[in-house]
Amino acid sequence: MSIRPVKHISGTQSALEGAGVKLERVFGFGDPSMTDPFLMMDDFRNDRPQDYQAGFPWHPHRGIETITYVLEGSVDHADSLGNSGTLGPGSVQWMTAGSGIMHQEMPKGDFRGRMHGFQLWANLPSSLKMTTPRYQDIGATDIPEIIDDDGTRVRVVVGEFWGKRGPVDGVAADPQYLDISIPPNTRKVLPIDTYRSAFAYIFAGSATFRDASKPFGVLVEKEIGGEEVHMRDMSGNRTLVVFGTGDEIVVQSGEQGVRFLLVSGAPIKEPVAWHGPIVMNTREELEQAFRDLRSGSFIRESATV
Repeated sequence: MSIRPVKHISGTQSALEGAGVKLERVFGFGDPSMTDPFLMMDDFRNDRPQDYQAGFPWHPHRGIETITYVLEGSVDHADSLGNSGTLGPGSVQWMTAGSGIMHQEMPKGDFRGRMHGFQLWANLPSSLKMTTPRYQDIGATDIPEIIDDDGTRVRVVVGEFWGKRGPVDGVAADPQYLDISIPPNTRKVLPIDTYRSAFAYIFAGSATFRDASKPFGVLVEKEIGGEEVHMRDMSGNRTLVVFGTGDEIVVQSGEQGVRFLLVSGAPIKEPVAWHGPIVMNTREELEQAFRDLRSGSFIRESATV
């Protein structure tokens, strides 16, 4: 067995997306080969409705898959093909945009105004860029959870782990998407496929991984003694850890325990031509997608659920 080293560790960057949603971008502002087949990930977490309620109005996607995982609050969604629904706490939607879809996502807070979720973008290989759009909406009760002897909890959203298989299937990257909670001061060894790209995103508590420095937290402005200063806020963590090759990950939780997403997938290793919500392989394909948008021919086929 070989333990995966840590090859990259970073904090998030604040961003404003949609119609004015304040969020933290985990990655998606650099070289996409570092996290191939995953292109971008956002952590949308807020307890101020004015910072998220404008949502993500109608916008297009082509050539990718989007994975939305909700922890608190809910997300109402609808698309140009007539699909609609609501993602509640603990639920996930895996949308294969394929040849093209227009959709919107409108977050709502819980009774205390809290909203928390993640959206991950996975690339599609050239052979599936123009596939028929597809939805998989999975409720919280359909996601299996495993509790280990030491109290570690794992929700298996996608893929197989410790003998349980997640409900999402038929995804191009053949990924593994796990929501892992480890009790305080616990060392845990987690298996992972050697041939997959893999990253962890810590979003509660703290932990260290083998060869990694301490988590970054998020950079915020605070007023101290009448002056604004920049400092790292560890209260919600927000640290990305990208791993090298190997078939095990070693994590040591901190005094408050840790909760993180562990995501892996088979690299596509193809050229990326990317502009906004459309990701193709060549500049010509990208330009064609925007011509299709302008001409009204962007939507080609009905989505499957």
